[in-house]
Amino acid sequence: MAYYRRRVSPINPKDPIDYKDVDLLRKFVTERGKILPRRITGLTAKQQRQLTRSIKQARILALLPFINREG
Repeated sequence: MAYYRRRVSPINPKDPIDYKDVDLLRKFVTERGKILPRRITGLTAKQQRQLTRSIKQARILALLPFINREG
């Protein structure tokens, strides 16, 4: 029988995910500007929802680009 290690969330669950923290949000966005899925980020479902909401809010306020046109 195989035992699996429980995945630890990369962000402390008690810390709020804020749209103004652009450096944190950039870790969860691809170089093309897409939001990384939960299976790759390792976040909880609640954190992923907060992250998505924060990224979208930061995009609207022009803190993050909608798409990256580099390359």
